Amino acid sequence: MAGLSGATAFSSLRAYAVAFVVLAVAIAAGSWILPKGSPLAVFLFDHSDTSFFRRVYPFTIQNGMYLMMAFGLAELWRRHAATAREGHYIDQHLLPEDDAAILQVDDLGAIRHKIADLKASKQAFLPQLIDLSILQLFTSRSLDQTVAIYTSTLELMSHRLDLAYQTMRFLVWCIPTTGFIGTVVGISIALEGMQDPKNIEFEKVTSGLAVAFYTTIIALVLSAILVLLQNVVQRREEMALNQAADYTLRNLINRVYLQPDTKAG
Repeated sequence: MAGLSGATAFSSLRAYAVAFVVLAVAIAAGSWILPKGSPLAVFLFDHSDTSFFRRVYPFTIQNGMYLMMAFGLAELWRRHAATAREGHYIDQHLLPEDDAAILQVDDLGAIRHKIADLKASKQAFLPQLIDLSILQLFTSRSLDQTVAIYTSTLELMSHRLDLAYQTMRFLVWCIPTTGFIGTVVGISIALEGMQDPKNIEFEKVTSGLAVAFYTTIIALVLSAILVLLQNVVQRREEMALNQAADYTLRNLINRVYLQPDTKAG
């Protein structure tokens, strides 16, 4: 399990690293292509000589939100890839699918051996459900206990799947919150430029209002995109879990025949 956790952590770090590199290249390319101070450069990156963040560029509120968006996309890509693998497990026909097929306990060892290498991943729903069901049949020789363990395992997997999206929920909340912080910062900058009614600093006022409005718009757009993609990916993953559960129930648990003298009780 320690090796599995390490592999999962490495996969996450690699996805985040790729997202960070792609984002850095995109910001650098955008800053180079768009003239400094142009409307689009100000809107997308807050890149201008009048920007409040000009001395610390590229550390602007917009770029910070892009960073959160990139990490969110990396996490969604990882989950999408894991969900795609679930379809491959179904296509491998790990269990007999003939309507007339009946499984004996002696047949289960070969099936468990077949999935030994597939169940290593925590996100391998089908191999794990098959393995746990077979193991319970071996130990208890009872369909009732096997169904109970199967149901409990399915509930735990569903709960674990829901918890896996906690990071995404945080990012979806954090992006618009950062945008609203940018609104407050921008308005504060604008008000600072109007402290002296006889000598209004129009440059500071306009740059502050630009930060206020642009960060809000970008935050709302990014969060809307991220929520949409999260719902699509999460729905596919939940459907993959349901498909794995149905496949195991129909082709393993419902097909196993236990000799009367081997049943518990």
